[in-house]
Amino acid sequence: MKAYIFPGQGAQFPGMGKDLYNQSEKARELFEKANEILGFRITDVMFEGTADDLVQTNVTQPAIYLHSTILATVLGDDFKPEMVAGHSLGEFSALVAAGALSFEDGLRLVAARANAMQKACEIQPSTMAAILGLDDFTVEDICQRISEVVVPANYNCPGQLVISGSIAGIDEACIKMTEAGAKRALKLKVGGAFHSPLMEAARVELEAAIVATEIKAPICPIYQNIDAKPYTDPERIKHNLIAQLTGAVRWTQTVMHMLEDGATSFTEVGPGNVLQGLVKKVDKTVETASAALPQ
Repeated sequence: MKAYIFPGQGAQFPGMGKDLYNQSEKARELFEKANEILGFRITDVMFEGTADDLVQTNVTQPAIYLHSTILATVLGDDFKPEMVAGHSLGEFSALVAAGALSFEDGLRLVAARANAMQKACEIQPSTMAAILGLDDFTVEDICQRISEVVVPANYNCPGQLVISGSIAGIDEACIKMTEAGAKRALKLKVGGAFHSPLMEAARVELEAAIVATEIKAPICPIYQNIDAKPYTDPERIKHNLIAQLTGAVRWTQTVMHMLEDGATSFTEVGPGNVLQGLVKKVDKTVETASAALPQ
């Protein structure tokens, strides 16, 4: 079975999407429609901006979403998913690609999500850290024993778990993780504690937007971050999307469930190849590829 996977924040790079714009009339139409919806020319930032320009949350999230969804659209008949999943932000891209969300509604939700997250970050300074070389149980146990807010946020692959929380809590956690044998405890250059209780204000704000948006049954199951299970029911999909902002991204478990359910190949749709690397860490024998424009 063919699985298609969609990247999240961190996959951006200068010049992203420019080849799509230049080679496909349909892509140009969608990019220009996105400029109108967003109220600024995000294409200028994507195609000509620097890495620093692209790291702004209100640019990063829509940019990655646009690259992924527009690429899926121009693939046409070559895009035939039997299951889909997206990492964090990528879940919105996956829903659009699978026909559950319109391109326009998806973009509006992603823009609202980015703005809500940015505001939540400003309310309380917070951060994230990547913990390498420890098993999940050990990381979870250490998080629970810290008095500050610190939680597992991204289960990326075996031996790589990102934690999220207050600055003081993350600093303490990094020390304890290293003492417990972590190969690295690396603080990330992010704006806040994504996928943690500190995003509650953003969750409340985004909930209203998601509830008001039409979501249809997708053409294939979508494996959602909150519990790594497949869904096709629109109401359950909405519920899981809302919960995603303060819940963990269970990517390791998602890949494992997709493999158990018959996935034989994983095609990454969007900028970069980060997710392919994570899939290989779960099962090094599985086939992976990057989606590419038809020649």
